[in-house]
Amino acid sequence: MTPTRRDFLKTSLAGGSLVAWGLTVPGFLTRTAHAAPSADKAGAKDTILVVIQLTGGNDGLNTVVPHKDAEYAKLRPTLKLPSAQLKKINDDLGLHPSLDGLAGLLEDQALCIVQGVGYPNPTQSHFRSMDIWQAASQADTLNEGWVGKALRQLPSAGSFHLAAANESAPLALTGAPARVPSLTTLDDFQLRLAAASNADKKEQREVIEGAAKAGSDKPGLLDFVQRTAANTYASSQRLQELGKNYQPKVPYPNTPLANRLKLAAQLIDADLGARIFYVSHDNYDTHATQLPTHATLLQQLSGAMTAFYKDMAARGYQDRILMMTFSEFGRRVAQNGSGTDHGTAAPMFLVGSKVKAGLVGAHPSLTELEFGNLKFHTDFRRVYASVLDQWLGVASKDVLGGSYTPVEIFKG
Repeated sequence: MTPTRRDFLKTSLAGGSLVAWGLTVPGFLTRTAHAAPSADKAGAKDTILVVIQLTGGNDGLNTVVPHKDAEYAKLRPTLKLPSAQLKKINDDLGLHPSLDGLAGLLEDQALCIVQGVGYPNPTQSHFRSMDIWQAASQADTLNEGWVGKALRQLPSAGSFHLAAANESAPLALTGAPARVPSLTTLDDFQLRLAAASNADKKEQREVIEGAAKAGSDKPGLLDFVQRTAANTYASSQRLQELGKNYQPKVPYPNTPLANRLKLAAQLIDADLGARIFYVSHDNYDTHATQLPTHATLLQQLSGAMTAFYKDMAARGYQDRILMMTFSEFGRRVAQNGSGTDHGTAAPMFLVGSKVKAGLVGAHPSLTELEFGNLKFHTDFRRVYASVLDQWLGVASKDVLGGSYTPVEIFKG
């Protein structure tokens, strides 16, 4: 008897040939199908780190503003921010007016501000400085990132790069034991059936669904392949439903950064076992028209971070979440007209229920400058050491290539 198309599909499935039944699967989804812990298993409730890269050199001086310092107004006669508009931190310092959401998290004891962060002998090249931050190293040649090396100590944990369209994966993720996927939407999780017609696609889908339900008691490699395909398909279906049905507990702003953090929230809520998420927020290179550009960027940052944290907190994940921002450098203290040139030290923000709320470290002096730039007093690798050792449970010395005294960013 001549075999039918359905017989061919069934035979192909039993023989373990994914190509034969026309199914293309993102490789990370196959890994996810096997690695994701159930909610009641070890790993499902582990801590999660969300890294937010502020690309271009964020102006730290107009982010955490020393408005009571007379030098601030002298050095920035037209770029100074009015004291009355700032979000108060203490009597001397205030947050940029656009950071109202983060100011609210500070009141809620969920925002830590590490001041004066940088590294020795700083470069003001965007590319070199970003590589140093992403690799956590000042070596001449940088081939691996600090997140990638950390993931080698977390073999069962996943990670995601939440990317803009056509955005390449950052150096920070290089060196991971498995390629870290770059996602833009949950559509990237779809299984794509290669059949030409809708009728054939329907048949293929029915066969795959049948295999997923039926299972197999055959030992060996073919059984493994069949189970992998079935689990992968089930994971894809689960994530597609998640994308359709996920209802945030708080509204997210309609911005690209907020959309990517909402995607992180969906993936976390799916209990996939991922522990590190990496996202970039661009256009901080404010050489001109800084005031309106910077205000918009910080409003987007604050709105997205605040919505994500509140959404996660409302779902009971607040004790698992840590967000951390960084930029490759700050801006020069004195203005250059309507903007500022590349600088050095700048603040880092950390958000979570377990952080030590408020200021960590003194604001850099505006009179003791180096070539017109703020002097750093906290090496960024000390912040990384705290996150690695105390949050992710990873030996920082192995990742950073040396010992760095952790900064006190967590509650005692």
